[in-house]
Amino acid sequence: MPHRQPSGVYHLAVGDFLVTAVNDGTFQADFDMIVGVDTERCLEIEKSAFRPIPPKMTMNAFLLQRGDRVMLIDAGCGTSMGPTLGMLCRNLASIGIGPERVDTIFVTHLHPDHINGLVDGEGEAVFPNAELVINEAELQFFDDPDSPGRAPEETLEFFPGAKRAIAPYRDRIRTVRDGFVSPGIAAVTQPGHTPGQTGWLIDSGGDRLMVWGDIVHMPHLQMTVPEACTVLDVDRAQAVATRRLALDMAATDGIRVAGIHLDFPAFGHVARRASGFAFVPELWNAVLE
Repeated sequence: MPHRQPSGVYHLAVGDFLVTAVNDGTFQADFDMIVGVDTERCLEIEKSAFRPIPPKMTMNAFLLQRGDRVMLIDAGCGTSMGPTLGMLCRNLASIGIGPERVDTIFVTHLHPDHINGLVDGEGEAVFPNAELVINEAELQFFDDPDSPGRAPEETLEFFPGAKRAIAPYRDRIRTVRDGFVSPGIAAVTQPGHTPGQTGWLIDSGGDRLMVWGDIVHMPHLQMTVPEACTVLDVDRAQAVATRRLALDMAATDGIRVAGIHLDFPAFGHVARRASGFAFVPELWNAVLE
């Protein structure tokens, strides 16, 4: 039996962009991280959908190519979170993309599973030529020495971790607010999980794709019951409001979505259900259209 799956990459054309879901691995989670829904209800919801118990979380990043531009949304877990993670660079290499080719990294937020892949085990930059684009509110929160006192206890280690991950890039960080920050790429602040969590909207040639950060960690559970929060949410009420808004907008507008924690290959649509929402995966296509 092979030890690993073949390369975890999947291409999608969005207007003039080639967007590639790049899997970084999976994380063994548990329902202790969920608040707002008791464990028995979580088990019932996940078992009814034939989800793995205990739950596993998918980790993805997204490669964006347009002309001679090579960009990423998030950078994965790197070497910090165990042997089932940190596969981003290996999977990029399978399609001929070395880290030196990446010119821009759009950050959804500064949690370890999204940014620890920015540095290697010695704290050196993995992407030597990349500019980091970060929501202004997000960087301010993680730079503020008073923020740990306003954050969940479970996230306290994230603050020194964020400083370490972005340290080699400090002279090439661009902070942004909502709106287009690069041709065809817009920032959409989605606060709650963190104050400056950002979705990245790809808008090109009449086609759109919204790439989420942690709108959902466990997609089936949190779409079925949007009030399910995690212990990592800085503002749980805001996280629920943001999740409901993001899901409602995706369902109403019919916009295709992708997400760091959506099941690989992570492209699809959101549909309304009698109670809550559901994710409808895009049909896997062998031919790039």
